[in-house]
Amino acid sequence: MTSHPISAAALRGAVDLSTLNQPSPSAGAAAGDELVLEGTDAGFQAIVAGTQSVPAVVVLWSQRSPASAEYVEVLASVAASFEGRFQLVTIDVDTNPGLLQAFQVQSVPMTLGLVAGQPVPLFAGAQPAEQVRVYVDELLKLAAEHKVTGRVAVEAAAEAEVEAELPPLHQEAFDAIERDDLDAAVTAYTAALAQNPADDEAAVGLAQVKLMQRTAGVDQPAARAAAAEAPTDIAAQTLVADCDILGGHIEDAFARLIDLVRVTDGDERELVRGHLVELFAVVGAHDERVQKARRALMSALF
Repeated sequence: MTSHPISAAALRGAVDLSTLNQPSPSAGAAAGDELVLEGTDAGFQAIVAGTQSVPAVVVLWSQRSPASAEYVEVLASVAASFEGRFQLVTIDVDTNPGLLQAFQVQSVPMTLGLVAGQPVPLFAGAQPAEQVRVYVDELLKLAAEHKVTGRVAVEAAAEAEVEAELPPLHQEAFDAIERDDLDAAVTAYTAALAQNPADDEAAVGLAQVKLMQRTAGVDQPAARAAAAEAPTDIAAQTLVADCDILGGHIEDAFARLIDLVRVTDGDERELVRGHLVELFAVVGAHDERVQKARRALMSALF
């Protein structure tokens, strides 16, 4: 999918894992033969080493956040549906301070990939299962480029454990995203919301696909230069905010648009507010950065 931000350049080692403890002999014993592993400070280097042959998806969560614990279950079901093509690693940040520091966790859940020992940024916040699959597909393409194509030797029972079928319109949207037909995905998610306005997964999916549409083929340096020259230009500022969301600069995106809310009024202010609320949906309602930005938005409005 050409519009997705994951690329070979993502293997840049932005997270320093070298400070973590070296694995004990027993720590890595199961690193290659379990679909879901618990990552710990003591054993994480063994898991990192295992990604030379099998890619991994790492989720950092907290026992103090029920929403993040529920999201781990979503990821586990997605992992089962991929039949061992990647390993899921769960990290409780409350009991693993070394990993908390290494990954510079600001909020949970946080999800990233590991390919050939290198971290690959994915996304922050909880995502519905169909959107997680989109990211996983792209991660596996990246892994294939680096010849990391091994599989976890899962038990037959685990291989058979797949998630229930998606609702028809959700499946239609997911299939459209897979073939890079974003217009069709928008149509499907819009139809799902027309059927059920309370369909949160459709709302999140629609917001994410629209973000992908708006940023497809954007020349980011040119966009940022245009925004710097016109600080009150709504189109220029919202485009850079979109790029920041895709790049993982969540707080920068929110701050940019909240500042714009403060200097606009009437229909223009409502346009900026609506765009910001749509980006909230992309990141996830339970994300601490969204909650903080919502409070800042209310202050800017009133």
